[in-house]
Amino acid sequence: MPKKDDWVIIHATVLTSDQRAPQVPADTSGVPLETWVKGYLQADAEIGSEVKVKTVSGRIETGKLIEVNPTYRHSFGNFIPEILEIDRRLHVALYGGEANGN
Repeated sequence: MPKKDDWVIIHATVLTSDQRAPQVPADTSGVPLETWVKGYLQADAEIGSEVKVKTVSGRIETGKLIEVNPTYRHSFGNFIPEILEIDRRLHVALYGGEANGN
């Protein structure tokens, strides 16, 4: 059970799709504006419940409790072999290649 002062991430809907500005592109205006915020849990809670967190900047935010001690799960994608060749060619063009210790 998540406890007060645990580091957590919450999810909230900032604007529903019908609250979006009229100048927003159609593919964007058709979906809600959502936010995920990390902060310190302000009271004991259960995953999935509505909670308040205090962010590192001191803001109090409200949302659905998603996870305790969240971690980054992003990447920059899969390895692309062509990038190595581009890197090699740039080193040759810019620094004279391997003969100059680069």
